[in-house]
Amino acid sequence: MNPVDLVIVIVYLAAMPVIGVLVGRRQKSANDYFVGERSMPWWAVTLSVVATETISTPGLVFGSAFLFLEVAFGYIIGRVIAAFVLLPRYFRGNYVSAYEFLGRRFGRGLQGTASVTFVVTRLLAEGLRLFAGAIPIKAILSHYGIHTEYWHIVVLLTALTVIYAFVGGIKSVIWVDVIQWSLYILGAIGAVIFLSTKLPSGWTQIASSQGRFQLTDFASNLLTNPYAFLCAVVGGAFLSMASHGADQLIVGRLLSCRNLRDGQRALIGSSIVVFVQFALFLLVGAMLWVYTGGKTGTTATAVAAGKMSGDDVFSNFIVNDLPVGLAGLLIAGILASTMGALASALNALSTSTIADLYQRFTHKSVEDAKLLRHGRMWTLIWAAVFAVFASMFTNSKDPVIQQGLGIVGYTYGALLGSFFLGLLVRKARQSDAVIAFGCSVVGMAFLILFVKFDKATTEVHIQFGAATKTLVPLATYWYTFAGVLITLIVGGLLSLRRRGADPNVAKLEEAAEGVA
Repeated sequence: MNPVDLVIVIVYLAAMPVIGVLVGRRQKSANDYFVGERSMPWWAVTLSVVATETISTPGLVFGSAFLFLEVAFGYIIGRVIAAFVLLPRYFRGNYVSAYEFLGRRFGRGLQGTASVTFVVTRLLAEGLRLFAGAIPIKAILSHYGIHTEYWHIVVLLTALTVIYAFVGGIKSVIWVDVIQWSLYILGAIGAVIFLSTKLPSGWTQIASSQGRFQLTDFASNLLTNPYAFLCAVVGGAFLSMASHGADQLIVGRLLSCRNLRDGQRALIGSSIVVFVQFALFLLVGAMLWVYTGGKTGTTATAVAAGKMSGDDVFSNFIVNDLPVGLAGLLIAGILASTMGALASALNALSTSTIADLYQRFTHKSVEDAKLLRHGRMWTLIWAAVFAVFASMFTNSKDPVIQQGLGIVGYTYGALLGSFFLGLLVRKARQSDAVIAFGCSVVGMAFLILFVKFDKATTEVHIQFGAATKTLVPLATYWYTFAGVLITLIVGGLLSLRRRGADPNVAKLEEAAEGVA
């Protein structure tokens, strides 16, 4: 590795924990640790939310058309709905966890069920994401003659991240996220500028003729093609409502805003920033497509044949083509994405463990200083669990990675559906909601694993095996929508045996009037 690039990476790795500790070292209370005393500026929360959901590298969009912007448009719709339907309930109740609302509406049983589901989902998804983030780093280091194991990278990134997440809580996580997102975007902009100097003058025509700039798809099967317009927009909206309205990973950031209006600004603003960010990443992907020879190039052929991944394409581009300095900046950007996601997960898991499980099921009135100690203790525990879990994988071809990163498809519908059930079905009790929650998770597992569709006729088949060329699964963006539907149908039907509204509904309404 060039000494300049190495210095950039080392300075970054040393600076992030130091900055995080400095901005969050004066933790006064558990409320400060978990939600930053609700004092964070909305624009910083916006960038932290975007950093938390940012994909690990622009290599993931190599060769993709701009069709993904359909999904990003759905994100905007979903976050606007979440901002005006779900977020006011959280601020009105002065919650530190989204699942506290479920506890007030239904009872501790559903709150615990939702929290445990969140914990398991985050462990699988973020643990495997941590390992996935180590893949391009290992490839880049190997190119420069630095040979290491995946688990070495995983442990190093976890150790550096837990320093500031442990000391500073949500404040450190948010401010470091802002820096890391800025670094990541600067690297992407640098890649665009560099590629623009290397591509022929008519490169946009080449990319357009090969479908790289296609924005919409109204012709594909809307059940099996994730980028069919209706699937992408509607599915993206429901996915975003779940991820940004019912997942503590994001809700925890929004609850650190000064008030509801700022939280709504942060949530809606994040959808706009993410739309622009995805457009930037897709532009890098389109430029790389042309730069490596387009449809007939050896790189595109290798990717199509499964011999090379998008991560490999971008890693090779960094080490073989980028000038000194810019390569180091992009490597630091990839590290930033991985560390930012890990820090966010640690804080969210610690918050949910204390607010939704420990306090609710011990029935103890614990002094604030002890809650703060417990919060930090659980941050360390979850960091160790993540490191061990991610270190269990030894190669980038393990198919469980794809399953783990898609695990939210099994649970997001049940989580979001439970919130909607509580808001829309006044008769529904806790037992109805818990049964509906379980039916949704089981139903989605069956749908994802065994239900296949004929690509030509959309005829439904039950198949106990892998998909084939003619039989394919339901498009992934429908998963959350389907899970919500199952939850509402089951919960709604069960509630029909009730004579009147759940008493908890009146209590919530009285509490809301008191706040107003």
